[in-house]
Amino acid sequence: MKKTNVLAVTIAIYVATFISAVEGTVVSTALPTIVGDLHGVSLMNWVFSIYLLTTAMVTPIYGKLADLIGRKPVMQAGLGIFIIGSTMSGLANTMPVLIFWRAIQGIGAGALLPVSMTIIADIYSYEKRAQVLGINNSAWGIAAVLAPLIGGVIIDKLSWHWIFFINVPIGLITMILFQLFLHEPKHAQHEQIDYWGSFWLMLSLLSLMLSFQSLGGNPIKWVVVLSEWLVSGISLWLFIRQEGRAADPVISLDLFKNRPFIGQNLIAGLINGYLMAISVYVPTWAQGLLGVSASYAGFALTPNSVLWVIGSVVTSYLLVKWTPRWILYFSLSFILVAGVWFALLPMTTSFGWFFMITAIGGFGFGMTMTTTTVTSQHLVSEEAVGVATSFNTLSRTIGQTLMVSIFGIVLNVGMQNGLSQHAGVTMSMMNKLINPKTANQLPAKLLPTLRQVLYNGLHWVYVIGIIFVLLALLINYLDHHNWQLVRG
Repeated sequence: MKKTNVLAVTIAIYVATFISAVEGTVVSTALPTIVGDLHGVSLMNWVFSIYLLTTAMVTPIYGKLADLIGRKPVMQAGLGIFIIGSTMSGLANTMPVLIFWRAIQGIGAGALLPVSMTIIADIYSYEKRAQVLGINNSAWGIAAVLAPLIGGVIIDKLSWHWIFFINVPIGLITMILFQLFLHEPKHAQHEQIDYWGSFWLMLSLLSLMLSFQSLGGNPIKWVVVLSEWLVSGISLWLFIRQEGRAADPVISLDLFKNRPFIGQNLIAGLINGYLMAISVYVPTWAQGLLGVSASYAGFALTPNSVLWVIGSVVTSYLLVKWTPRWILYFSLSFILVAGVWFALLPMTTSFGWFFMITAIGGFGFGMTMTTTTVTSQHLVSEEAVGVATSFNTLSRTIGQTLMVSIFGIVLNVGMQNGLSQHAGVTMSMMNKLINPKTANQLPAKLLPTLRQVLYNGLHWVYVIGIIFVLLALLINYLDHHNWQLVRG
């Protein structure tokens, strides 16, 4: 059998990471324009949340398949679905159609991150893994620089539809690299995929997600919300029951007996959830309140991604000197400082301050995500690395899915309350305000009122976000297990 070309496969993983990074940053940059064009500020969070939800639902399945049939076929299937979803998202001309194809795109994306990190665990030792992850995360820094430029030019010169087409050529190149250079032994396992477990998990997550959307209604239909919670709860119970008796469960319940492992993943979920307050709503703040262009607003996220890479590299050195617990204390303190700063920002804050705040937060995000990923992989047996990695990705994705829904509710309720207190202003005006291209169509005398309404909603997003960071710190404090369990 041919040997895997480690360098070429690492480049392929880098490109796959770049796809994810560009997709997130470009969509964040373009979202206000999309909302203004498709008149969907009330559905704004679904453009992200449906993508994250479908990603979360299929991630554990991809992780199990990667262990059963191999990393390569799973990665190729995921990339293929992701390319189709990207193409059709680019062709969408209504918000519901866009949301549907974003769901398909998310199904494909579910393979990219967990399988990439599993391949890194296969071809690199524990000591080198953090350093490789740090180098790999530089893709986020490069994407942070290029995506606002690319996205801004496309939005300003062409149409937001084209931002999704960026993924197509990059995805095809990545598939070719994996096909040519990744070689692995044939997997002889014949275990059955736990389809019922996967189904109950998907239904539980979907019902929970829909309940958060229902909570954003005005007025809230409590019968609907309680029904969705009931379905979610029953599905979760059936999932746990199924996993307890399945011969080869999609998520082994033994993982939940590993308290340090669960602690790492809870922190990863909370912090990735808080990240949505930055990646989704900073561009909205810049365009809606400050009136800057889409391309310029996207640059507010650049320091976050660049310092993320630096934080990852620093972590590779700290992992051999500090316990993961103390690294997380250190990294979470940066995120907390940035979070408090965001919550205290006045509406008249100049655009330049965002560079400083997102840089501080980015350093903390880079350290936290690298630490929780490497530690989660190291806390399980070699045979379970794929499942553990997918569980880590699932935790992060569920965190993002739920938090972006919560933030969407907070923003919508805040805006609805603000609009109800001012006569003559409507939600359709908020759609125009968020898009700098249409904001100038609004009466000048109403702009201060509309911006105050948007600011109040965004302000509470960041206040709520601090709670999640504090919860992550509390979990880290309560984890009293010996750090030598982590380092083995």
